[in-house]
Amino acid sequence: MRGSLAVPAPLKTSDFHYDLPPELIAQAPLPERSASRLLHVPPGDAAFADLQVRDLPSLLRAGDLLVFNDTRVIPARLFGAKATGGRVEILIERLLSNNEARVQLGVSKPPQIGSQVALDAGGEAEVLARLEDGFWQLRFHVDGPLEAWLQHAGQLPLPPYIERRPDAADRERYQTVFARETGAVAAPTAGLHFDEALLDALRARAVEFGHVTLHVGAGTFQPVRVDDVHSHRMHSEWINVGAELVAKVRRTRAAGGRVIAVGTTVVRALESAMVDGELLPFAGDTRIFIFPGYKIRSIDALMTNFHLPESTLLMLVSAFAGKQRMFAAYEHAVQQRYRFFSYGDAMLLWPEASDAR
Repeated sequence: MRGSLAVPAPLKTSDFHYDLPPELIAQAPLPERSASRLLHVPPGDAAFADLQVRDLPSLLRAGDLLVFNDTRVIPARLFGAKATGGRVEILIERLLSNNEARVQLGVSKPPQIGSQVALDAGGEAEVLARLEDGFWQLRFHVDGPLEAWLQHAGQLPLPPYIERRPDAADRERYQTVFARETGAVAAPTAGLHFDEALLDALRARAVEFGHVTLHVGAGTFQPVRVDDVHSHRMHSEWINVGAELVAKVRRTRAAGGRVIAVGTTVVRALESAMVDGELLPFAGDTRIFIFPGYKIRSIDALMTNFHLPESTLLMLVSAFAGKQRMFAAYEHAVQQRYRFFSYGDAMLLWPEASDAR
């Protein structure tokens, strides 16, 4: 398992707070994926530019490499009842073998090991063990393989800040158009802005594409519960950085092109696969925690959505673009009424001026 490599610095979680008017939290996607706004944040003191995602090709050049996360979101939310009648909400964190899963449970009282949860969608879930970090291990007694059964029985796990139930449209819009590796319980949201028209425009620009896999876990929505950033322990997520992607990155670098990550999940995957400054193929778990003081070396630019106050993802983008620069960009986005979080707008970030290529 790859872990944190961050360099110690005196940082508090509260240092990453900002005020966000609740009405700026996007509750639904726009009619068209690439119609979202794009805040361009160049390095140094250059002015921010208020653009659209459709303008992305004009910001890139032939030979650049866009790296996407090809994970696919599973309908991971289920509901049921204990034998006592108490209601249970199940959020699957990770699919395991033998119809077992690592899950989060929403219950008024923790269930007993060995007890059964009667599922509203049919079948039962057996409580096998209580795990670390507040997770549980369940075995599902359902009709067929769990992954296939969830496709009709599970509910799409929209983030907690979206204050509505998922509808039929979310089944398509809360997936990227290049999703292919099933296993995430939350979407890699920067990728949600890409549609076939935008991909075609990027191809016409001679921009190359590559993919990694990081199965986003339910832990991505867990708040940082310690004040000292260095004491935070990241949740574990499974990644795959394949040999084909590594070869593409090397060819891009050799030809003078730039590597642009589409989403913080791509950054976490690539940085987890770095060994002595070199990107190598890697598949396995990562707990990497990136915050200011950590030097991100795997990418040259980052397209990302706006992140929650005091979140590890806001810390990551601050490590890349500089904390002062990042907070100035967020202040600008609030003033200009950008839409925030999963179904919101995006930004294109470049590293601090001394690191810019």
